[in-house]
Parts: sequence; C-alpha cells; structure tokens
Amino acid sequence: MFPFFQAVIRTIRRRKNAPPSLSVKDIGKGRGSIFDHRMHHTLELSLLSSCLCIILGTKENPSRQEGDTMRIPKHIGIIPDGNRRWAKRAGLPKQDGYAHGLEPGLKLLRLARDTGVQELTFYGFTTDNCGRPPEQVQAFSRACVQAVEQIASEPVSLLVTGNRDVPAFPQALLPYTTRRDLNGGGIRVNFLVNYGWEWDLARLNNPGVRRGTICTQLNSRDISRVDLVIRWGGMRRLSGFLPVQSVYADFFVVDRLWPDFQPEDFFQALQWYQKQDVTLGG
Repeated sequence: MFPFFQAVIRTIRRRKNAPPSLSVKDIGKGRGSIFDHRMHHTLELSLLSSCLCIILGTKENPSRQEGDTMRIPKHIGIIPDGNRRWAKRAGLPKQDGYAHGLEPGLKLLRLARDTGVQELTFYGFTTDNCGRPPEQVQAFSRACVQAVEQIASEPVSLLVTGNRDVPAFPQALLPYTTRRDLNGGGIRVNFLVNYGWEWDLARLNNPGVRRGTICTQLNSRDISRVDLVIRWGGMRRLSGFLPVQSVYADFFVVDRLWPDFQPEDFFQALQWYQKQDVTLGG
C-alpha cells in the first residue's frame, strides 16, 4: 500500500496550502489530518478522500453525498506515447526514449493495483511500429522485454499477447504468451507486443452478430472489456488498441509525455472517469 500512500502525499504537497510535514503516519492516523486543508487545483478533495477511503477500508467519504462512492474502472488500457518526442527534447537519439518509459510503467502498475483496478493492459508496440528505423525497432523491442521482466517480479497474473509467428516478436517473451500467475498472482496485467488489430480479428469466421461468439474468436480473447483508456503524449487516437474490447471504453488523454509520468496523471483520469455516463450503449 505504501507506494500509493506516498504518491498521494506527493500530490498533496504540490497543492498550494498542503502541510509540508505530511507523512504516511498522518494518513494512518485518520482522514482529518489531510482533509483539514483546502486543495482546489488538479485534484479535488473528493478524489483524494475517495482514494484514501478505498485503501483504509472506510465506508463513508465525508466530502461526498451519503451513498455516493467512487467508481473504479475494472480494466484500464494504457497507451504510453511520447517516448521519441521526449528523447528529442532531451537532446538524445529517438530510440533512447523507450528505456526512460520503463520506470513509469512499474509505478503506474502499483498505483492501479493499490487503487483496486482489476486489470491493466499496456500497449507495447504494434505491427505498424515495425516499419520504423531498425535502431528504433530494436530499442522498443528491448524495452518491452525489460518491462515484462519487471512486471513479472510483481504479484500479477501476466499475459503477453501479439503476433508471435514473425521475427519481430521477442523470443524472450514466449513463456508469457500463456497467462501466468506470478508471485502469488494478483492484478491481471496484459502486455501487447507486436500487436495489430488485423491479427487480432484474423480468426473471425462468420461470427454473426452475437458478441459472445465474436469475442471467443479473437486472438486476444483472454483480455476482458476495457472500461477506460488513458493515453499519454497528447494524441487523440486509439492507434488500433484492442478495437473490440475498447468499443465502449471512455478515453482520457494526458498531454504529458510518457517518460515524464506523474501519479497525478492517473488520479486526474480517475477523477474525470467519475463524471462519465457509462451506459455501454444502452
């Protein structure tokens, strides 16, 4: 739980009137030590209260109406864009940006897990990405292997999916192409590697209009419906991300480039998600 507490504390400290001495112990003592201070900027008091109530196991949130609880998306899709632009701004070769996206991914995984998200899907690289210069292809392929290895050290249920029948798929990731419960299991984490929507839909054979039939014929059939997609880097597009599972997903864009990830990006997305009218087409 502590990574989540510390992330909340860092966010609170950025607020104009936040107490400089706030610590994890302050959270453990109860809600009052945080909620006595006014915070009106990026995160509303209601979001922080809801997050802490989830972690502390309290039933009520003093800053919201009675009976109104925070809605946590069960499955969040992550599009970590902006690595090459970040490298260019830093005066580095474009391919060097991918390695700087590793730490943000692990931080986000822990935040999502501690907040109660049940499933998380990372967009590693696509079949279209393989048309980039060789040095970039090698760099993002290597970064995906490192990212999966880092995730595999966490308590997760891990699956790597994508077109593995071509040389672009890293051989080191083949052991993860069947879902594995690691370190006791936990949050479901999917990592898309050499993924393409055409590949995903290639097994469809006269599925008709029944959703269940369509979903069971997908190559990504072990990945559930996505509730929220968060994309870093400012671009407003899905880039082929799980087209069937994301058909009713809400879509939140973070302008910050992925290597510059901050916990407040995630909190802002959750806050925004509370305001969406989730009807699944109904």
